[in-house]
Amino acid sequence: MLKNHPKGLLVAFFSNMGERFGFYTMMAILVLFLQAKFGLSEGKAAEIYSWFYFSIYALALLGGILADATKRYKTVILLGITIMFAGYIIMTIPGMTLTITLIGLFTIAFGNGLFKGNLQAVVGQMYDDPKYTSLRDSAFMIFYMGINVGAFFAPFAATGMRNWWLKTNGFAHDGSLPSLCHQFINGTLTDTSTFQQLADKVNLSGHVTDLSAFAHNYLEVFSRGYNYAFGIAAVAMIISLLVYIFFNKLLPNKEKKATEVSEKVEFKPQVLIMAIVALGATGFGLHFIPQVGWTSGFAFGLFAAFIVWLLLTAKKEEMSRLVALILVFIVVVFFWMSFHQNGLSLTFFARDYTVKEVTPFTSLFFNLWSILAVIGSVAGLVIILNKNLKGELKIAGGALLITACSFAYYRLTRASAMNAISPEIFQSFNPLFIVALTFPVMGLFSWLNKKGIEPSTPKKIGFGMVIAAAGFMVVLLSSLKLTSPHILAGAPVPELERVSPYWLMNSYLILTIAELFLSPMGLSFVSKVAPSRFQGLMQGGWLLATAVGNKLLFVGGLLWNSVELWQLWLVFIICCLASAGFIFSILKRLEKEGKG
Repeated sequence: MLKNHPKGLLVAFFSNMGERFGFYTMMAILVLFLQAKFGLSEGKAAEIYSWFYFSIYALALLGGILADATKRYKTVILLGITIMFAGYIIMTIPGMTLTITLIGLFTIAFGNGLFKGNLQAVVGQMYDDPKYTSLRDSAFMIFYMGINVGAFFAPFAATGMRNWWLKTNGFAHDGSLPSLCHQFINGTLTDTSTFQQLADKVNLSGHVTDLSAFAHNYLEVFSRGYNYAFGIAAVAMIISLLVYIFFNKLLPNKEKKATEVSEKVEFKPQVLIMAIVALGATGFGLHFIPQVGWTSGFAFGLFAAFIVWLLLTAKKEEMSRLVALILVFIVVVFFWMSFHQNGLSLTFFARDYTVKEVTPFTSLFFNLWSILAVIGSVAGLVIILNKNLKGELKIAGGALLITACSFAYYRLTRASAMNAISPEIFQSFNPLFIVALTFPVMGLFSWLNKKGIEPSTPKKIGFGMVIAAAGFMVVLLSSLKLTSPHILAGAPVPELERVSPYWLMNSYLILTIAELFLSPMGLSFVSKVAPSRFQGLMQGGWLLATAVGNKLLFVGGLLWNSVELWQLWLVFIICCLASAGFIFSILKRLEKEGKG
């Protein structure tokens, strides 16, 4: 896998993996934490969630500007890791107000902005060396896999910590209860029979006689368990920091080469003024659109200001490349608006519309040790069937297969007839599929390359959008006969309407394939096409486009209580297909710049 790659790729891989583990530990539970701790509606939680996700990526633009101006990419990355750690510490402290929580989230977003884009830029710099150039696409696939190794374990860590704290305090988990607890406390719960039934079920000491005391206690324990889960993210940041400190010498040192004034980005006052005008005009225009307002207007305004500033700063010979990148950025907005619903509307769907208990076989995929046994079984079988591996490796593969299968069978036979599952765990399937499918997709691209028919990077991005639409079609089909949230008006979904978890699992599988066609390919395309003096900035531009898409995540929360469920998923299908059509309409231009 790493043959012929520079050693610095491993440093970036593990530094990013630790940081991403911490990040996705938090993202697996953030919207659920906000609702459980502060009693926020889906719409309000979605607004905070989208602002945070926007800031995570928008501030990468600031990090890119800072790194490009100083050429101290590695120093800026180190500063980012340190600031993120401080933010996670704030989130770990129980009992904080919503204001302090938002400060913690902003601190994490600011540190991430310094870290994320510049680490990607450094990876690109390693492959500017002619002897590594041909390996650029595969390098970003490997780098991207590192993100998802950490992300796979994150939901299990967060859920495990929350459930452990609940059990320590005499409770079991039920995702429906926090909302009912808040409704009971606020006096808006008219029928307490379901609440009493669920309270008795999760109270390990028996029948609940005081529902008011139970409601307050359950919410406090539930949200505190999430605070301790944020502590796991802080520990992951320490690991990422240590890896980076000890091994960053293997990464390229761009600052030693940045001695010519011509390589620096010039900041002209008149250009800045015009960019600010674009920001204000876009924000003012969009705030008149219902349900968009100033907040999303600001996000689009910032994107418009960035484009104006970029085009007015560019040299003539850089213009065609920058325009091509801007066109790709526009597509990225709508992909991430749809894809990152996994932490928002798809999480609501997992919590409210997916069965709470599953059979022993299905439970294998919702327990960390069980799913590792399944992964080990598959890995052992792959090693045995691989014709290129011989001798001791074949024996090791056989041993792994037997051991893992035996443990999986043990877990299967020890499971109950029905086993509880947590909605957060669904977010582990995307990174699991990323890790599992990265090599097959790389192999497919390699095979197509040998045949001389490998799609260009822009064409892969277009195919990714079409595949993403298919992923949402799966969850749309599962929603056709379900009672929508706006009809339930806060009441729990009837148990008979809850659907099989395999609907979401298959949706995540298809969306993961789409992501592999788009995200690492997009990163590769940006590093390949961006002019040398804009390397960090254009990685920041990719992340700014992602940020704008993330700001639009609120659409999922807004429509959740407004339309039929199938109509919600249809919105994202249309966005993906329209973006694919746009990519294919400008394909020749993008392919031309990619070859330049």
